[in-house]
Amino acid sequence: MAIQRGKTEFLMGIDRVEQLDAWLRTHPDARGVAFIGRSNVGKSSLINAVFGNQVARVSKTPGRTRQVNVFRFVWQPPQQEPREFYLFDVPGYGHAEVSKAMSQNWDNLMNAFFNAISGKVLLIGLQDARHPMQAADKDFLKWLRGFPLVTYLAINKTDKLKTQKERAALKKAMVDVNPLALGVGQIYYTSAETLDGVPQLTEGMMNHLLQA
Repeated sequence: MAIQRGKTEFLMGIDRVEQLDAWLRTHPDARGVAFIGRSNVGKSSLINAVFGNQVARVSKTPGRTRQVNVFRFVWQPPQQEPREFYLFDVPGYGHAEVSKAMSQNWDNLMNAFFNAISGKVLLIGLQDARHPMQAADKDFLKWLRGFPLVTYLAINKTDKLKTQKERAALKKAMVDVNPLALGVGQIYYTSAETLDGVPQLTEGMMNHLLQA
């Protein structure tokens, strides 16, 4: 893994559309990756598994990412020059219980982000392995198809599948999934706890970013 773990730098948290628009205007060719998913899919934990502990704040209350958090991370393979990319921790869908005004602000931020972000940003859509392809997930993937962005899926929390019945349920839920129909480039099965699938996700992510 050539990402310099522990070197990911928090740049800013953006909670106003005007602030986000200003940042995007000054970074029209931003190259990087954005993580997004429903509440309680382990987004912050997976970000930390990829980029290093304590990059994203893990909350005990799901859905507490209330702003677009912008980070800078460094990729440096052996005997090559380092390259910098952006990491975006994006407010998800299926929010925690908050005021109507705050929920609307999150929606506005998401619309502004996806309408203006560089096409060189890869989206990582997270889902819970115990509850994949919920209606909200499918609706979100369909909505994303309106934007010129590449999307990968990370089916996270595979370590929570303790029984054969649970693993079979995941397989059944995914067997009819047509990635192309959903606008999904690749699907990974991951666990932020055991790190299963994390190297594969990281490799696929970086292969895309280096070619974007």
